[in-house]
Amino acid sequence: MRFVIFTHSLVSDWNHGNAHFLRGIASELISRGHHVDIHEPADGWSRENLLRERGTSGLDQFARHFPDLRSTLYDEDTLDLSGSLRNADIVLVHEWNTPTLVRAVGQHRRKHDYRLFFHDTHHRVVTDTKGISSLDLSGYDGVLAYGRVIQDKYLASGWAHAAWTWHEAADIRVFHPISNVERTGDLVWIGNWGDGERAESLREFLIDPVKKLGLKACVYGVRYPQEALDDLADAGISYGGWLPNYEVPEIFARYRVTVHVPRGPYVKALRGIPTIRPFEAMACGIPLVSAPWCDSEGLFRANEDFLIAADGEAMTDCLRRVLADDELSSGLQMSGLETVLSRHTCAHRVDELLEIAGSL
Repeated sequence: MRFVIFTHSLVSDWNHGNAHFLRGIASELISRGHHVDIHEPADGWSRENLLRERGTSGLDQFARHFPDLRSTLYDEDTLDLSGSLRNADIVLVHEWNTPTLVRAVGQHRRKHDYRLFFHDTHHRVVTDTKGISSLDLSGYDGVLAYGRVIQDKYLASGWAHAAWTWHEAADIRVFHPISNVERTGDLVWIGNWGDGERAESLREFLIDPVKKLGLKACVYGVRYPQEALDDLADAGISYGGWLPNYEVPEIFARYRVTVHVPRGPYVKALRGIPTIRPFEAMACGIPLVSAPWCDSEGLFRANEDFLIAADGEAMTDCLRRVLADDELSSGLQMSGLETVLSRHTCAHRVDELLEIAGSL
């Protein structure tokens, strides 16, 4: 089959974690003999930031790590939509595309025979309800939502006539345990500061416990304001800046534990959505301790696949235990990896996508 995907970026994951999942899905589809065409805007801000930070070497590195993946750049004003969608069987349009493009693809679908899905992997259904509700999805077969709560929101609000839960997952071609790597520290956290919506949580569940325990720690990510960098420095935490996803597994291998600190919307209004980071951490076989979030869909085995810390004091205690108890640490590693490999890989998600498309 021929798949066509419109995304914010394939080549850049600078502040764009959805690229991790897209790369895994595209790689899996190609490995099964499907044809995949991916389109991204030439002026996408993630791509522009990648070029600003790494220059064209960032694009070269992507090509070396993902030799089977490539994207076509387009200018929305001159996009030949009929040419891009010719002979398509299944089309995915990601939520970060412009409302104009979302509407145009839906209008095209009305006159052609392919399956069209809107792919939502964000918290805008609660943080930008006006923006989401204004999208014209009338020409779409339905919405692929990365959590049941988002699926239910689309249906209850009447924004789409059909929706399915399609969680993100680990691309195990990239994210897997790496042995024979020298340990260089205790704790690593990989994530972006964002818009400050979890600033207090990061201080409570990451910065303060590291400082109290005197751990050798490092943080990677972007959009850290000076105040956040000062807090990291005060706690003795190194700051590594942006880290492309294909470098993450080796970084995880150098440390003994990581943490998950979900953004505010996923703790309060969008329960059941872990985002992609825990999938990837467990796929790499690093013990994980998480700040509270409600696994309402039963994706994992709490306190087997990872530990949950109710507050900063509990996080400090959990980290102390994992770092001191080899049996606990190895148990978390094995259990988390087992769950990901059995339920949460991009191969599983491709199976789900084909099942959804086939049911129409």
